[in-house]
Amino acid sequence: MLQEKITNFRSDIYKMIKDFDMDFIDAVVHWCDINKVEVELAASLVKTDPNILHEIQLDAESLNYLKKTARLPL
Repeated sequence: MLQEKITNFRSDIYKMIKDFDMDFIDAVVHWCDINKVEVELAASLVKTDPNILHEIQLDAESLNYLKKTARLPL
């Protein structure tokens, strides 16, 4: 059962962001609450997904949880 939750992690996170207008950090924490999973397990899942990891970094920088990194102008 836990393996099924882990498999659906990425799709669940993106669905929560779209449906509930959440940021990535809140979506991951909410996913942990819903699935009764420790945040440490979600952290290991986030580390394996570079897209979610990048989005969480951007969220953390915008909330001043992390120091802003240099970005190239697009």
